[in-house]
Amino acid sequence: MPIRSPSKSGRTTHSGVDRRNFLRIGGLGAGGLLLPELLRQRASAAPTARPSADGFGRAKSCILLFMGGGPSQLATFDLKPDAPAEVRGDFKPIATDVPGIQISDHLPLLSRQAHKYAVVRSVTDEYVGGAHGQSVYLALTGHRSPRVPGDDVRPSPEDYPCLGSVVSRFGPAVQTMPAFVWLLEMYRHTFAGEGGGLLGKRHDPFRVLQDPSRPNFEVQALRPPMEIPLDRLDQRRVLLDNISKSSDSRLRSAATGTMGTHYGQVFDLMSSPRFHKAFDLKTEPERLRERYGKTKFGQGTLLARRLVEHGVPLVTVYWNGPDPSNWDTHYEETKHLKVLLPPTDAAFSALLDDLQSRGMLDETLVVWMGEFGRAPRIEEKGGRGHWGRCYSAVFAGGGVKGGQVLGKSDRFAAYPAANPVGPADLVATIYHALGIESDIEVNDHLGRPIKLCLGSAVRPLFS
Repeated sequence: MPIRSPSKSGRTTHSGVDRRNFLRIGGLGAGGLLLPELLRQRASAAPTARPSADGFGRAKSCILLFMGGGPSQLATFDLKPDAPAEVRGDFKPIATDVPGIQISDHLPLLSRQAHKYAVVRSVTDEYVGGAHGQSVYLALTGHRSPRVPGDDVRPSPEDYPCLGSVVSRFGPAVQTMPAFVWLLEMYRHTFAGEGGGLLGKRHDPFRVLQDPSRPNFEVQALRPPMEIPLDRLDQRRVLLDNISKSSDSRLRSAATGTMGTHYGQVFDLMSSPRFHKAFDLKTEPERLRERYGKTKFGQGTLLARRLVEHGVPLVTVYWNGPDPSNWDTHYEETKHLKVLLPPTDAAFSALLDDLQSRGMLDETLVVWMGEFGRAPRIEEKGGRGHWGRCYSAVFAGGGVKGGQVLGKSDRFAAYPAANPVGPADLVATIYHALGIESDIEVNDHLGRPIKLCLGSAVRPLFS
């Protein structure tokens, strides 16, 4: 139960958020985004194009399931049972409900839903064993950055914008919800390329880092400040209304009028049952919550479905578990993957079922991927190193034709054997599905025009 403190009027308010952080996105202090500014930006955002036959604009929203650390293609969606033991590992392929398509025996629930998704087995990056920071940057922005040589580089205004930030800027206007929501904490906490970058902090994500599997889960950023009683919030709303109606031009300037309008929307959101309901997992049937899995990732994935259902265009769910906390399986691969794969199988499969049963799958793009894959040979300590030359990604919904495999890897899943696809192409495909042209140009900090993404959409996914 949240701690409550009494007000002078006898009314109560949640405690735990001070005045400085009131109305700030994500509860992250100065790094956050003020809700009024976010709402002003949403009001001026460009609409997406109409859907086309090749899948352009087919999706209204996207859920990105990001497996930070790099999941092994050889243990998930591209097994090689005929390879030597040091390549194939301990995981075996099983048949799916689509003849000819096999996936890991530790993904039995997903094996029954292959008709809903497409597997891309030839994602490739020129850096064989790149650092996480480099590869996350590329996976989330569609660009390389000379500023990011390794892992521990913090976000900068000079970064290319994250794909969610691009959706925030160029996607459809969203009046009552954030356009880009980040769920769960990334395993290294922060990476360059995760936010608005060149587009500005107003397009940073709304971060929800609390554990949604906890019984007392709540979004800290939605609490009113502890030292402002609810009746005083009401009074401030009335004051803004009076200023906006004032005949005194010194009080009612154009800027003040706009500010008043959007602060008014914020007050509406703070007291809006619909806004809070989007984050209220307790309204979901217990059986459905168990189907997703009572894990951080499982409940985070369920929360993502609720958010797109309430109108959020893009939600990223970062893998976040207690042990192991990520997919960076350098040691004891078998032991760790037997912990990582079952909750992934439960949440991903439940999401596909849930979206379809609600009639939402055709307009919701679901993407499963990491920043790279794992090396083809098992190393001395039973794990695999970083490997960008060949790995897998999965697409479903949003106009994607399920029941297909695109691309092909060689006999060790080490290099593409046909139809290579770059990480930037995956980003461009997400833009394509959401009706955003990836060759739109924006200016960098020096005023030079740059393209949003250097990749090309993987159009066969939609045919």
